[in-house]
Amino acid sequence: MAFLYEKIDTLREYGSNAVFPPYISENLNPNFELRPYQKQAFENFITHFESNKRPKPTQVLFHMATGSGKTLIMAGLMLYLYKQGYRNFLFFVNLSNIVEKTKENFTNAASSKYLFADEIVLDGERIRINQVDNFQYADNNAINICFATTQGLHMDMWMAKENGMSFDDFDEQKVVLISDEAHHLNVDTKKKLSAEEESSYHSWEQTVKNIFNRNSDNILLEFTATCDLANPAIRAAYENKIIFDYALARFYGDRYSKDILTLRSDLTIMERALLALVLSQYRLKIFQDHRLSIKPVVLFKAAKIADSQEFMASFIEKIHNLTGAQLQDLSNAVNNDIVRSAFAYFANNGISFDTLAAELRDDFSEEHCISVNKDDDATKNQILLNTLEDANNPYRAIFEVKKLDEGWDVLNLFDIVRLYETRQSGRKKLSPATIAEAQLIGRGARYCPFQIDNEQPRFQRKYDDDITNELRVCETLYYHCQNDHRYVTELRDALREIGLDTEKIVQREYILKEGFKATELYRQGLIFLNDREVKDRKDVHGLSPTVRDDIYRFKTATGASGVDSVMVEGTQDSELVVDMKTAHMTIKEIATINYAVINKALMKYPIFKFSTLHSYFPNIVSTRQFIMDDEYLGSVRIDIQSKDEHPTMKNLYSAVFYVLGKIADSISGIEETYRGTKEFRARNIRDVFRNKTVNYTDPHDGGIGISQNDPSVKTDWKIDLSTEDWFVYTDNYGTSEEKAFVAYFRSYVDNLRNKYNRIYLVRNERVFHIYSFEDGERFEPDYVLFLQRDVSDGFEQLQIFIEPKGSQLLEKDAWKEAFLLQLKTEAVPVTIFTDDNNYKIWGLHFFNQDNRMKEFDSEFTALTIQ
Repeated sequence: MAFLYEKIDTLREYGSNAVFPPYISENLNPNFELRPYQKQAFENFITHFESNKRPKPTQVLFHMATGSGKTLIMAGLMLYLYKQGYRNFLFFVNLSNIVEKTKENFTNAASSKYLFADEIVLDGERIRINQVDNFQYADNNAINICFATTQGLHMDMWMAKENGMSFDDFDEQKVVLISDEAHHLNVDTKKKLSAEEESSYHSWEQTVKNIFNRNSDNILLEFTATCDLANPAIRAAYENKIIFDYALARFYGDRYSKDILTLRSDLTIMERALLALVLSQYRLKIFQDHRLSIKPVVLFKAAKIADSQEFMASFIEKIHNLTGAQLQDLSNAVNNDIVRSAFAYFANNGISFDTLAAELRDDFSEEHCISVNKDDDATKNQILLNTLEDANNPYRAIFEVKKLDEGWDVLNLFDIVRLYETRQSGRKKLSPATIAEAQLIGRGARYCPFQIDNEQPRFQRKYDDDITNELRVCETLYYHCQNDHRYVTELRDALREIGLDTEKIVQREYILKEGFKATELYRQGLIFLNDREVKDRKDVHGLSPTVRDDIYRFKTATGASGVDSVMVEGTQDSELVVDMKTAHMTIKEIATINYAVINKALMKYPIFKFSTLHSYFPNIVSTRQFIMDDEYLGSVRIDIQSKDEHPTMKNLYSAVFYVLGKIADSISGIEETYRGTKEFRARNIRDVFRNKTVNYTDPHDGGIGISQNDPSVKTDWKIDLSTEDWFVYTDNYGTSEEKAFVAYFRSYVDNLRNKYNRIYLVRNERVFHIYSFEDGERFEPDYVLFLQRDVSDGFEQLQIFIEPKGSQLLEKDAWKEAFLLQLKTEAVPVTIFTDDNNYKIWGLHFFNQDNRMKEFDSEFTALTIQ
């Protein structure tokens, strides 16, 4: 049987899923911008909730990686369900310390992690968040939240007390139950009970089920990162309930987490701890150099509470007496790139060992250390631990055993130090302790958001394509452990078991050839790049090309079905195959057939009200112009797949409604509009191009991340680029289409030499970008070609941007090709100092073997003509 989320993914393919409602993001804390996968989670739930096939009462599970923003989704669902008539929300979780943290997040508007906007407005009404102990006196015009532990809830239900909740409270009203860390809710699912045990066993799982089943309109929302789907009973119970699945591997692959590295050493445990402090202080300095107020923290994890207490006392004494000589000995004892980089940074910035020791004595003194090993301490300190990122939070070092394995929201944890050296796993089975360590690493891997410029993504890793950048250490979590390969292997196995497989990540180096670095072009040459500038909204005369020129696809329900034999092997299964036909239609064409179809769909989205629309596009004079003009919706193309020769009006409406939802999201995300400047300013080539180390995930079959000289590369494209003087790097790890282009280029080198004195092809490994003239969209062409020929007073330089493009992206990236073709007539090279050289900036059609060779070959061969 397919999972519930897989069924909804099928509806998404047909364009039949719900569209994310803007009022959710409008009423959440604007500091927590919603990510694409979170919007998809909302869409999945709304699609399911609004289906007439939804079971009642309704139970769903969000299976999402630690750190992926489950509590933000809870808050958004509260807003959605309030609109659907729900007022009472019962939040419960296994641990009391998590309850305290969650109360802060949901109810304390002064908290830096408060989830809602300063003012919640739904349908024109201000809505209050109301914390209650029970729902007897709930406010019918507020979001009423009752917080409880699972154990406390169980006790309240079965042992009546004054002002406590009872089962009777749930008979007359519908309630939304929210279970965090929901894997704890499955204890009964794992057990096989006798009839007598079943009748008498009042576990808290049964308590929750009892409340849930009291009203057919009740909803149970479960959230966990670790649903044990390998257990057949749990899989059977949750297969039709997992509404959204976002595993840690996807979370990491989408760059929303830190990178994770183990730092093995033969040092003593105390020396290992000092090394973590050195790296933490190095990060602090890097952050400060870029004017970022981020305080890195270190976690010290012990095996037993007594060990943790003993080490904490020793640590405080050690730091109190720390000397520069001890740090100098440490620097000499560790032969590791990142440690060398840290000590080199201190030396280059005039920070002596004695000065560094003084800083560590202050920053990691006793008042900056906190222990969370006892139950009462963990609860009392949970608020402090939940605000470690705040400027007024004093703590840099945390000491614990297992109190933070669940429910801990921390972003600025960058070092975890393992304070024991035992291995607990057997030959065939990973120990629970190693799994817990992996889970703690997963929790610490939450990304610490920062931006160096406003074009960078704030909440994602930025330096996978440049891992030697000094800021890479600011998006990396180091796990400090003993130099034991067997333990590290166990840890990797445990990380893989919780969904994080880092072994598929490989590093490739782009190395500039020494011969190229000795050339005049590298030492004195120029590359011309443009900037972007804010465009007044009055200068906006259409949708962004990336929105307007995209190809939108909509597939109607087909009625396809099949009959399969599951009991008898080898039997012929029957299947009804539907002949699908595709209609390629623009919105203007659909409006010409039936204008009301477009207008009706448009009215479903508040952003398309004329007054709102006019604020985004002040040059439109009517809704009709917005629909019919090619610069706006008129030229937007929809490929409609259906079984009809001509799509029915119903299908046309569904397709338009679906596409307008996508466009509405794009428009609502507009903050400022840009355009690329037509002046291209000179940069020194030596400052732009350099050696780079890049991470690639699972490179294979001659594709991206594979050397151009690898045996898996097609024979005609296989080249040892280290011997080719026209290619400036020693190798090329680009896509197969890029490798095809490089092979194509080599066949023209001799012809080019007849006309040009200097020929250099450079792969752009995300070292430069240009901006489209129309809307300032950032574009990183894959290659730039420099062609120079000497003339009487200097030289003529052609700088040509080239973009190999796979066939599947030709239509989607059409705006890039249009921009490239504008460069020859529109781009103006500007130098700081006047010289006698003649610079030109060109772009060519996409290089694509199947669909662009006629155009590209014509342009390229023209370069060789005298």
